Amino acid sequence: RYYLIFEILFWTGCRIGELLALTPKDVDFERNQISITKTYYRTERQDVITEPKTKQSVRLIEIPEFLKQEIKDFIDSHYEMPENERLFPIVQEAVQHKMKHQMEKAGVKKIRVHDLRHSHVAYLINKGIEPILIKERVGHKDIRITLNTYGHLYPNQQRKVADMLDFEKEKSPNSGNC
Repeated sequence: RYYLIFEILFWTGCRIGELLALTPKDVDFERNQISITKTYYRTERQDVITEPKTKQSVRLIEIPEFLKQEIKDFIDSHYEMPENERLFPIVQEAVQHKMKHQMEKAGVKKIRVHDLRHSHVAYLINKGIEPILIKERVGHKDIRITLNTYGHLYPNQQRKVADMLDFEKEKSPNSGNC
């Protein structure tokens, strides 16, 4: 179960509360999508499920085929899991504890569970995904949040622009004629 939790967190960029609120009904196996419509937290020994952080946090996240299959296998391994039952009936602290234990065991730098969300965005940036698509995928309220949080990860594109302009000028039939 924890392996799948970490897979979903990394490959979707969803928040831990959004993940812990997921039910089988939230996964569309036909369209390879996860529907984020709620968030989970625990307070005063009570499980609480509410609307997500912002209106923009309500979203559909497209998922890769392998992740869809892992989720399907997990649900199928739980005999007749009810459609509205939480996939992972645990608390955020349990996920953080498991992650901390595995990091210590592996001898790697410690990160928070939320940092998997940042890793997802950094991965998308590295793959050349446009900021507006990232904003929609992770449910940011405003593109400025995405750019202010992750702008430092975008490589300096000025040389690329200048090189592209040189190339365009060279191939232009009126090169040198104004």
